[in-house]
Formats: sequence, C-alpha cells, structure tokens
Amino acid sequence: MADVRYIAIPGSKTHELPPLLVHSAEHMPGEGVSDLNSVMLEAEDMLSPTDADENLLEQRKFDLALQLAEQYRGLLSYWQWGDSVLEWIRQCEITFETEDVLRHLLHPDVWPHASRASFVTLLRDKHIRTDGVQLERAVGLRLTFRQPPPIDCFSNQFLLYLNSTMADSAYRTWSQLIPVAPGLLPPERFHFEVVNLDN
Repeated sequence: MADVRYIAIPGSKTHELPPLLVHSAEHMPGEGVSDLNSVMLEAEDMLSPTDADENLLEQRKFDLALQLAEQYRGLLSYWQWGDSVLEWIRQCEITFETEDVLRHLLHPDVWPHASRASFVTLLRDKHIRTDGVQLERAVGLRLTFRQPPPIDCFSNQFLLYLNSTMADSAYRTWSQLIPVAPGLLPPERFHFEVVNLDN
C-alpha cells in the first residue's frame, strides 16, 4: 500500500462542497435503433467468410451488433460520469477559492497541496455509489473526448478492447501532471451530496 498523506486542514469544521450532479447516459440522443444500424457494417466485417446458412449469419451479425451497441452505451455511461466529475471538480475549485481555510490547498507553491486528481480520490474515499463505474476510467474517457463521439467513429476493436486502456492512460497522465505527489483531501472534513439526474 502506498504512503497516503492527507492534508492537515486547520480547525475541525466539516466543509460543504457543491453537489455532484451525475447525468444519466440512458436518455442521451442517438441511442437505440440508429446505434444498431451504425454497427451492423462493423459486425459484418467481424464475421469470417463461411458457407453457413444465411439466417444463421444474419443472427450472428445481429448478435455482434447488439454487443457492440451495448459496449458503446457503456462507454457513454462512463463518459457522462467523467463529465459530471470534472464539472464537480470545477465547482469545488470555486468553493475552495471562496473559503480562506481552503484557498491555499490547491496552489502548487504551497506544500502539501491537493491536485485536481485529489478530488477523484476524495470521491472514492467517501465511497460514493457509482453503479460499477470506475471513476478514474470515467474521468479518463472524458479527458480523451470533449464530446461523446458518435458510435460510427469507433471500430469494433476499439469498443471491445482498447477503450479502457486508453482511458486509464489518459487519467494516469492527467493525475501525474504535478511533479511532487500531492496530498489528499481528508474525507471526514468534507461533505457533499450526489444527485443522479434523469434527463
């Protein structure tokens, strides 16, 4: 286990942070039948040439397309979580700037200081419910894509194999932008609500 270093915050007050507003990917535009149509060609390319029955081939192609569309919906869910977390971090930075006790904690010329990635660790330390979404991967996907890309931008290899590796790499790079390991925010000193928004 790595040496965990929490920042000492003067006083004993529990600081109120803005609510984390989590947007749902279930109601995003562009999902459903159009997603399935977009991946049918990819699914067809994945099938090897065979002399199998045409109905069986169509069923396999449909099953592959369903799997690719499901992978894409998972990617959208992660992207939405990442977008919500990055927006929450921006709101927290504004809150920190308005409180004298917290203001210096985000400045790199004061040691130890908190990085933006310390807020992601704070979410994990507070054991927020993510319904299986890995926060680091979600933030990594959002750092990689400013907007959720349409499904037809992805190859089947990306959706099935590479998106988690790429997201993990993006998060690691972002969280290590600071040359000296930052201190972490003590979870018992902060309170915030997590609000799931259904569009």
